[in-house]
Amino acid sequence: MSEPLRGVIVSHAAVAQALLAAVAAITGVRDALVPVSNDGCDTGALADRLTQAIDNKPAVLFVDLPGGSCLTSSVRLARGKTNVAVVTGVNLAMLLDFVFHRDIPPADAARRAAEAGSRAIRTPAA
Repeated sequence: MSEPLRGVIVSHAAVAQALLAAVAAITGVRDALVPVSNDGCDTGALADRLTQAIDNKPAVLFVDLPGGSCLTSSVRLARGKTNVAVVTGVNLAMLLDFVFHRDIPPADAARRAAEAGSRAIRTPAA
């Protein structure tokens, strides 16, 4: 892969911006992720925001919820494209993994990030 994957965090309100800030604070990496919010827009405007964020580059879309406008718009955008993958249930652990493993194909990066995110979900004993 010639250039690193782009990660696009797709969320309601300011969730994407908050996750981006946390990743940057922890890792110092500031160019791997782009935040996109559905705040104040319809699905057409959200699709435009996503298209602009991807900028015709290989990407993984990290969506906050497994339903709703963020997911629907992301899946529509990725449909038929081999260079765009979608993951739902975004969390900080999966984004931290992603920023250090952006040199693999989008589908592989999405699977890897989803696994890292799943491993981080626990119910620790009190």
